[in-house]
Amino acid sequence: MSAESTPESGIPDEAGTTGRHRAKGSRRKPRGRRKGLLIMAWTAAGIAVLGGTGAGYLYFKLNGNIKSVDIDSALGTDRPTKVDNGSENILVLGSDTRSGSNKKLGGGVDDGSARSDTAMIVHVYEGHKKASVVSVPRDTIIDRPECTDTKGVTHDAASGVMFNSAYSTGGAACAVKTVETLSGIRMDHYLEVDFSGFEKIIDELGGVQVTTTKNIKDPDSHLNLKAGTHTLDGEQALGLVRTRHGVGDGSDLGRIQLQQAFIKALINQVKHVDLFGDPTKLYDLANTATKAVTTDSDLGSVNKLMSFATGLKGISAANMHMVTMPVQYDPADPNRVIVEEPKAQQVWTALKNDRAIPRSATEGTAKGDAGGVVSAG
Repeated sequence: MSAESTPESGIPDEAGTTGRHRAKGSRRKPRGRRKGLLIMAWTAAGIAVLGGTGAGYLYFKLNGNIKSVDIDSALGTDRPTKVDNGSENILVLGSDTRSGSNKKLGGGVDDGSARSDTAMIVHVYEGHKKASVVSVPRDTIIDRPECTDTKGVTHDAASGVMFNSAYSTGGAACAVKTVETLSGIRMDHYLEVDFSGFEKIIDELGGVQVTTTKNIKDPDSHLNLKAGTHTLDGEQALGLVRTRHGVGDGSDLGRIQLQQAFIKALINQVKHVDLFGDPTKLYDLANTATKAVTTDSDLGSVNKLMSFATGLKGISAANMHMVTMPVQYDPADPNRVIVEEPKAQQVWTALKNDRAIPRSATEGTAKGDAGGVVSAG
């Protein structure tokens, strides 16, 4: 089962900008300052079992693990209108934090900074039996809108910057603002998983089985896999979804294809793990997952996550359509991509109207060459 995607390219600089960066500055008011969606939904359902068995203290401990951000208050009313058609849109980010336990995973300087290493718009259709996932290449050159972060700091708009600069500039609120401006679609929820949390979740699940059709070797992401079937532990799984140079042309678009294929393998794996018969293992997973995730304030409690999970449990890997936002290589810099507006608009229009993304939206767009390299084992 391979994933359909379109590619992004190039190696971003550490600041998440390009030579064409034309930031208009930052105007500071009061001074201040990604993948796990269905795991969290499934885990939240398990938390209900813990709460119902009389282990109430465990419930409250898990509730205290969850971090949340009040994105609605930060962004105010200047946002796309909520669409009342039974669908939901969730921005899922994998964060690349260069501090603490993430330093050894992400490399780079321990400066406490963070970038959105992975960004996916998850559209859950009416009836909550299927979903479309649109990966947003982090190297996409965009015009970033003005936004106010959750600390009350306003960041001015900037032109010709990379998409992932939104998160590094203003955190979750600015990432959501940028996605909403790019797509014209209101994000109903926000979920973020960091590197170290992702690795621990995979280990708690007992690994994820994948099949590779080619050898994958990338010293930068500590990955060395021969062609064949493997059960990846957390470190290997993280290496797979982060590798750029281990397979294909080394583009970030190829990496998106690997990420999408791995997510489908992960969903399949979760279906075959019977944690409800092992309360200790279930608690360990729930404890790890709730520590790893950051949500919007509407999902910032165990009860709210359980309710949210109930609406997602019917979605299988077979009912999840995965694409990449239509892009083309930037004529000014082959290591960057730009939005192919007419085709991207087909994607956004389909999601706004709760319809399937048409095949024509992703035909003829820039492609990575990692498709079919990884499939569910």
